[in-house]
Amino acid sequence: QVQLVESGGGLVQPGETLRLSCAASGSIVRYDAMGWYRQAPGKQRELVARITTTGIAIYADSVKGRFTISRDNAKNTVYLQMNSLKPEDTAVYYCNSDRLNVMNFWGKGTLVTVSS
Repeated sequence: QVQLVESGGGLVQPGETLRLSCAASGSIVRYDAMGWYRQAPGKQRELVARITTTGIAIYADSVKGRFTISRDNAKNTVYLQMNSLKPEDTAVYYCNSDRLNVMNFWGKGTLVTVSS
């Protein structure tokens, strides 16, 4: 049974920092590209960052320079370092692999709220 367990979300003020973690089962992180997605209320889910198995990362324009995606293959875990958070970053954040994504398999996500 595959699992995707996101953690690290919370309530922070603008300008503060959070580090999200995604624990995956079955060596998913090692053998597939991983991405972080987010979905705000009333909006579609969007790709925030993606990292390939060789460590090549891409980011949405809205988070470039502020967010960093990384992976730890030994721990089968993906991280999202989020600096200089803005209210517009408020959303439920999900991690996923390319293969689980196309099968529409998602975890429960972790809520990030950026507010004064």
